[in-house]
Amino acid sequence: MGMSGPSGGRSRAMMSEINVTPFVDVMLVLLIIFMVTAPLMQQGLEVDLPETKSSGVETSDEPFILTVKKNQQVFIGDVKVPMKTLADKLNGIFATRKNKQVYIRADKAAPYGVVAEVMAEVRAAGIFNIGLVTLPK
Repeated sequence: MGMSGPSGGRSRAMMSEINVTPFVDVMLVLLIIFMVTAPLMQQGLEVDLPETKSSGVETSDEPFILTVKKNQQVFIGDVKVPMKTLADKLNGIFATRKNKQVYIRADKAAPYGVVAEVMAEVRAAGIFNIGLVTLPK
């Protein structure tokens, strides 16, 4: 009798069944967590834009945006850029881009002089098509 008896066959059948319910539960919980946290990670820099009565501008490709925060820091995307290296960085970035257009998102509490200095640095990089990002009233 030995191994070929009823007890040997039953234990082999038990080993072949894998319970996937806990795995599915864990995956659903992780999916929900990622769905909730993904929009929070994409919000980016907090800037309080001024409101104006101008109409929007249509752009064909991805706009290049410089951000000026109220503490006078300048950002390209999420990367802080010192004012003295801004023109050099813009020269490097726009060497290969066809659309030489820059949008400046400036906090309404940012000093006018800082925004004017950023615009001067953009012009120094050879970019004369500059737009200011505002919110409609």
